[in-house]
Amino acid sequence: MWTALKRELNYLITHPWDLCLVTLVPAFLIIVFSAMFLDGKPEHLPIAVIDQDHSELSRTIEKHLALNHTIHIEHGIERIDQAEDLINRTEIWGYVHIPEGAERNLVQAQDPQISIAYNLSFFSIGNTLSTAVSLATVQGIADYMGNAYLENSLPYVEAPTPNVKISPLFNPTLSYELYLEPSLIPAIMHLLLCCCVAFSVGQELKYRTVKSWLGGHNIFAILFAKTMPYILIFSLWTWVWMFWLTEIRGWSIAGSLWFLLLGQFLFYAAYALLAVCLVLGSKDLLKTFGLIAVYGGSSLSFAGVTLPLNNAPTFTQFWSYIIPYTPYARLQTEQWVVGSPIATSLQPFGLLVLHFSVFFIFALLLIKKTQNEVSA
Repeated sequence: MWTALKRELNYLITHPWDLCLVTLVPAFLIIVFSAMFLDGKPEHLPIAVIDQDHSELSRTIEKHLALNHTIHIEHGIERIDQAEDLINRTEIWGYVHIPEGAERNLVQAQDPQISIAYNLSFFSIGNTLSTAVSLATVQGIADYMGNAYLENSLPYVEAPTPNVKISPLFNPTLSYELYLEPSLIPAIMHLLLCCCVAFSVGQELKYRTVKSWLGGHNIFAILFAKTMPYILIFSLWTWVWMFWLTEIRGWSIAGSLWFLLLGQFLFYAAYALLAVCLVLGSKDLLKTFGLIAVYGGSSLSFAGVTLPLNNAPTFTQFWSYIIPYTPYARLQTEQWVVGSPIATSLQPFGLLVLHFSVFFIFALLLIKKTQNEVSA
């Protein structure tokens, strides 16, 4: 086993491009994505307030919009067609239209016809903006009715008013750093891992060194030596990234660190074994990379992280179940962000064990088959 492992490490050291894939590329990706999400969430997104009412109501709404850090009001926009032209040029992301007579209609218990429009073609920015603008507009209307109109129109009545507290759990600042980065880094790292392992096995086939690779070792030692260096290297890079988020950025792990790391090891090991299976099964490195791109590249989209799987087509849900990233993403969220009991995460952990076991058995069978072919 140690001889086979030494052979694999020597291969990495003597092939600069392979060494680059396990050193410089992961470091670069961690730096890029950490810098990208460093601010947490978009702020000061430009919008227009088309105030055609020029009333106390419109001024109150604009004041609440200006107090929201997510929004920046671009002044000098007085017509809807002007605002829509700026949205088309992505110079603003939306607008609030307060038509003439809005205040009069509101105090007469009629529809003030205030409208909000925003650009949802950029999904994340559109959702962020819609929440901020809708909340600020409603707060402005409530502020006007309570402190400007009703206070001056009704006699003093000492009556309790209901208070509703809304608290976003586990990510109170709605930070993209905590929402997206823990999902993106493992999604990219496991693709790199698959490519590295596949390329390493593919080189044995390309340069006809299969006999020296498989000869003189048992199949367990061969599989261990071919996959373990990459599993450990990408695990170490993931730990570096986790250290950055937890110790430097302050997103502490709410659940069990050791259970999370164990799940992470099974996650990377499953994909490393998958890469071995694909190369030895297809005997074609280009086909293998294509399969890795389809199977591994779809992980983030089909895991229910960025897009919901509720009421998704049967094929989408089936695909979600057969990729190891799905149970790992759930386990990571439960143990890192939510702080769930370990018993809650046993189901995704069990699915990771199942994926690992299936790929492990297939990899051993394919190595044994390849050994027999070489011997014959």
